[in-house]
Amino acid sequence: MLRRPAPVFRAPGRRLLAALVPAVALAGLAMSGDGRTGTVPSPTEAGPLTVATWNTCGVLRWNCAGTGDSDAKREQMERLATESGARVMLLQEACAADVEAVRDVLGPSWHSAFRPYTRRDSEGHRSTVRCGASGRGDAGYALLSAYPLTDVRAVSSPQPDTGVQRGILCAFVAAYDVTVCTAHLTPYGGEHTPAGRDFRSDQLAALADAVPERRTVYGGDLNVDPPGEHNPDSWVWPERPYGTHRECDEGSARATHDSRHKLDYLFTGLLRTGCRVIDTGVSDHRALVMQVDSRVG
Repeated sequence: MLRRPAPVFRAPGRRLLAALVPAVALAGLAMSGDGRTGTVPSPTEAGPLTVATWNTCGVLRWNCAGTGDSDAKREQMERLATESGARVMLLQEACAADVEAVRDVLGPSWHSAFRPYTRRDSEGHRSTVRCGASGRGDAGYALLSAYPLTDVRAVSSPQPDTGVQRGILCAFVAAYDVTVCTAHLTPYGGEHTPAGRDFRSDQLAALADAVPERRTVYGGDLNVDPPGEHNPDSWVWPERPYGTHRECDEGSARATHDSRHKLDYLFTGLLRTGCRVIDTGVSDHRALVMQVDSRVG
């Protein structure tokens, strides 16, 4: 398997034991779900913030067979932290066991929050979506952070009545005084979606409404090209993402998917200081990595 070097914003990694989430902040300390505590630095002490978003293509039957096994995907998540310097990762199509394993490897300061995709049948019965390989558990969207996550919440958004239901997950990172959100939107014409019904407009509006005007980094796999004269689906974009915030690759809009479309985004109200597109070699999506100065704004 081809493993490509992962450039950008190098930072040392640690291979220690784990910490669970969600976490709550109390009296200057953060306590995670397993009772671990740690001092939360101020945004000035934490310094620049690097955030990555990556659709890991972990659900085998979603055209992901042949994109790499669990070990390969875990290695690339670790490299986003240790080589690209990501302090927060927004993940989609991730396997629960992979997220937990990477968190454990990166050390006790790392925390995670995970929500599974669900599938609703015509009779209203719900089930979680499985990754499809033994031991990898449910598939879903997640936040992985080098600092505690507080106020972890799923954001309500319109979803198809039947078929796969994706979603939006937000949390607060006190170390940077930043709200972060990972999102995976419903593709137009996706599984069991009603003919002519496009959920992306309402889902994008829900995502934009969930974040503050300034101190935020949010995005994920939005399943739509950027707005513009060559995109007939530009109407699904509400004003706020591009009108209020700046996108990591704004002005370049490099492709992030094997289809040569840009489907993956990172928006922020903070000062951007860097943006890279990284081909991990083990997904049909490239990772998008943005550095911001959390001390400004």
